This record gives sequence, structure tokens and C-alpha cells, in this order.
Amino acid sequence: MIHLIVGNTGAGKTTYAHKLREENQGIVFSIDKWNNRLFMLDKTKDSGLEWMLERIDRSETLIEHYILQLEHNGIDSILDLGFSKYTHREKFRLFALKNTIDYKLHYLDISIDLRKDRVIKRNTEKGMTYEFEVKLEDLDFMETWFEKPNQTELKKAVHIKL
Repeated sequence: MIHLIVGNTGAGKTTYAHKLREENQGIVFSIDKWNNRLFMLDKTKDSGLEWMLERIDRSETLIEHYILQLEHNGIDSILDLGFSKYTHREKFRLFALKNTIDYKLHYLDISIDLRKDRVIKRNTEKGMTYEFEVKLEDLDFMETWFEKPNQTELKKAVHIKL
């Protein structure tokens, strides 16, 4: 089973993914952790969105490789990859279908006010889910970047609304 954890910045995707891991003994793939460990030290002031998206794509190629191994062993893959765009979610839905793996979308539909408070708290406390500081202008950008799941995507999804 592949779990796609979807939500805008500050929705609580990583916290939710770890809770789901405790419930089903799956493996969490958190793109923030991968990015922080593999790429952030190489980032320069000129490294833009395309630079990061290319690195995310490379990481996801490896993640797909590991998903197949985990599925073979009967272990769920919990993808905390943001899934801000429909095309990104569709990529993993088609990957699951191609490899005859069940999948479930989990949509954390959280208000901007609550997400903003969470981002400020995470930046200040630097707790378990902290990987790097999220600036408020990044949160604002994500309001225009994020595409909410459509009705077809939500048909069999877990939809948490706060």
C-alpha cells in the first residue's frame, strides 16, 4: 500500500505520516528530510525552484525503487512528499496502478491561520518535524502554488478538515 500524504505547507503532513507509521508499521519517506540531508548544503542564493524540483525528481526515482522492495515485503510506503500539484499526485497514482499496488490519498485540509501558526511554532521550537526554516513568504507562495485535490481524487481519500 502506498499512502500519499497531501496538504499545503504547515498542514501537519510529517506529523500525520509518523502517526500513520505507528498504526501500520510502514516506512515514511519525507522529502524535507531528503532535501535537507542531500541538497540544502549545496543550495546557493541563485538556486531557484527549478533547481530544487530537479533534485526532488531524482530523489523520487530512488523512492520508487524502495517502494517496490517494501511492497514485495508487505510493508506500506508512506509518502510525505508534499504533493502540491495534481500532476505530482497523478505520477504516484499511475506508478501504483502500473505496479498493482494499492494506494490511498490522505488530504489534510487545514486553514491558512492554523498552518501559519504551526509554521511559526515549528521554526521557533525546532522539534521532531523541523528540517529547515520555512519563511512566511514561502508560506504565501505556497498559497498560489498548491492545487487542492479534486472530487475524483477525494472519492476514496481520507479527508481531514480543520
